[in-house]
Amino acid sequence: MSLSVWTRFSTTALLASAAVATLCAPKTADAPELKATIRGWDVPTKGAKPYATAVGPDGSIWFTEEAANKIGHLDPKTGEFKEYALTAEKNADPHGLVVDRNGVVWFAASSGGFIGKLEPNTGKVIVFKMPDPQATDPESLAFDSKGILWFTVQNANMVGKLDPASGAITLKQVPSPNARPTGILVLQRGTALFAEPGAGKIGFIIPETFDVHEFALPPGTRSRRIAIAPDENTLYFTDYTGGNLGKLDLSIGALVMLPTPGGTDSSPYAIAITPDGTVWYCETGIQPKNIIRFNPGSSAFSRTSIPFAAGAVHSMAAAPDGRVYFASSDVDKVGAVEVSK
Repeated sequence: MSLSVWTRFSTTALLASAAVATLCAPKTADAPELKATIRGWDVPTKGAKPYATAVGPDGSIWFTEEAANKIGHLDPKTGEFKEYALTAEKNADPHGLVVDRNGVVWFAASSGGFIGKLEPNTGKVIVFKMPDPQATDPESLAFDSKGILWFTVQNANMVGKLDPASGAITLKQVPSPNARPTGILVLQRGTALFAEPGAGKIGFIIPETFDVHEFALPPGTRSRRIAIAPDENTLYFTDYTGGNLGKLDLSIGALVMLPTPGGTDSSPYAIAITPDGTVWYCETGIQPKNIIRFNPGSSAFSRTSIPFAAGAVHSMAAAPDGRVYFASSDVDKVGAVEVSK
């Protein structure tokens, strides 16, 4: 999408946000029980606090172990784990991660001030240090179709890109102060989008110019995770503070806020979309924690509880076969949602 089109989009979207109250769904959402199986695997290192999950090209699962300074790997077919130690230095606090098309794992060291590249065959870790000393906490990351890695630097209020071929890193400040950018993704056409929970906005980056624009969400809305539908036009996000599922039409800037079944205090966080377009997210502010399924075709919600999750579920990853994987930090487990056929 060209810069001029995205500029028109941002203007339209800002105007649409002013009238968003007229686009809100009813205050409660009925949610029948979802017929699904929740599986759980214990991470070998106790106290590892697994945070983010990603699906590799072979269907296996990778995850960060924040407190253990490791990257973990799970073969869901066999239940076999393998863990990779990252550095001999202080804990790098691995946060977000992504697996490239060759199966190489890239992770954000949110306490180390670097992006790491893990080569699974050898266990070798290559470090790409941030060029700005203020950029101490890279947080989330995603590849574009050309192989460029885009990422957020949360407390430094920056976004960045890394060229794996040269190792060159470019950083840019987000326009809104204290926006705390997170949850980045990249569209096939190259536009990167990310959440700004500190500013109550969705940010987007024009890749050709590295210009950063913002879309203002309704007052009080705080999104931490976003996901794009297969049509590459419908953006969904979780509203952590208001207890909503947001649905944004990127082409016209139309926004609908859908109250989540758990209510205003349910704190929806992690979100993912499976290849069939189904939206999945987790309500983390209530007990038990709920996995929510939203059917965009019927606008219907359904839910099932996670039998083992105690704290927040920060990350979910959708696999090609329709399974959804997640990490449960407080109980050191990797989980999966399997829907009954």
